Amino acid sequence: MDVSEYLLSAGRAVLDIVEREWQPLSPAELEQRLDQAVEEILEAELITKLKTQPPPVAPSADAAAPIYVQLLQDEANVQPQVSHTTPSSSPAAEEESREQLEPADTAAVKYIADLLQNSKSRARMAGRARLSLSHTVLLSLTLLSERVSYRCVSRRFRLEKGNIHRIFFSFCERVNMLQERLIRWPDGREAVDALLPLSSLLGKEREQEEEEQIVPQVLGVLGFTRIPIRLPIGKHDVESAVPEVKRMKQEAHPDSWLNLELVCDCKGRFLHCSISKGSDLDRGGAVRNKLKQHPELMPAGSCLVARAGYPLTAQILTPYTGSCGPREELFNKTLEAHFHILDQAVANLRARFQRLRYLDIGNYDRARAVVLTACVLHNVFLDMGEVVQGEVEREEAMSQEGDEEVEEEDVEKEDEGVRRRDDIADFLFKNFDSENT
Repeated sequence: MDVSEYLLSAGRAVLDIVEREWQPLSPAELEQRLDQAVEEILEAELITKLKTQPPPVAPSADAAAPIYVQLLQDEANVQPQVSHTTPSSSPAAEEESREQLEPADTAAVKYIADLLQNSKSRARMAGRARLSLSHTVLLSLTLLSERVSYRCVSRRFRLEKGNIHRIFFSFCERVNMLQERLIRWPDGREAVDALLPLSSLLGKEREQEEEEQIVPQVLGVLGFTRIPIRLPIGKHDVESAVPEVKRMKQEAHPDSWLNLELVCDCKGRFLHCSISKGSDLDRGGAVRNKLKQHPELMPAGSCLVARAGYPLTAQILTPYTGSCGPREELFNKTLEAHFHILDQAVANLRARFQRLRYLDIGNYDRARAVVLTACVLHNVFLDMGEVVQGEVEREEAMSQEGDEEVEEEDVEKEDEGVRRRDDIADFLFKNFDSENT
């Protein structure tokens, strides 16, 4: 790397900092700043006046009353002059934003605001503007749900761009704290209700007992997707500058995306969420270790299904690869129906949170916080009964399958998992053969 490249990288770093931390103030924001300064000066004068009053020799309610009455009158005389421009960012902007919402969106803002209000964390939201909690949620949902710039949102909410930046990431941090509460494995009756038959070919009464011993039910589907992000400063190149999912191939820089690994149930609800850099190829490792340490997470007679490229264990079933006979093809076709559940859940996630199509963020921790926020809110909207149907992107699925085939030789296969898969494949093929004879 020569001197010119170092200078170019340093220049980009300076521009990025300036763009993030400084922006010219809009007239509304400038007026708010001036009124806030006036309010602070008046407040300081009132406090000084209170402190300089000589204490009475025999203090009583009647003696002290004139002083506080006068102070309250003075404050009342100046308060109306500043109250119309120092509310939660701007009452006109907040009211205008709320009027544009559908009833369902209004309910979502209230629901999420209540979740944050009732959470254990009492940390104050960042940002110099005095936003109400509901207005903060509305602003953050706008940034997540629409592919709009901070500057566009700045005009809509009448706040400076740098302030919106801080408010949004403060919101993401608060939502991330709800991960363990909202993205979790089901237990008890909830887990039983989430189970799904492995195949529609099963369920005959004459084979029910044998079936329960051999064929498990599916608790969830394990898989991953890629979230394109902006390369960190110093790693830019000409070919990876275009933020398109179709460019996410082997030759692209691995840090130009995040790996989002998920486990979802039959309803598309996320039971597990793991986010790592694009260069991290340890697929399924966290889930496998979690199930080994806590086998009680899997109800008796249940399993997860995953595409090729994931470890084959007693709890995680994957398809056969290479040359396959009729038995193996039938097993693979059985699993393929379940993979569509995860594909649809990911498509719904992207359809609701449009910003995930490309995150213009070069900082890994902040990009991860935004993606995790979207996953947590995905479950929140499902709890509310609001489902957005997205279109499954087949191009991305084909790219994933290509990666998995290349890495199949290095995938771990436990003996118990191999035996279980063979037993299930034999049972399915025998059942299918009996149906056709």
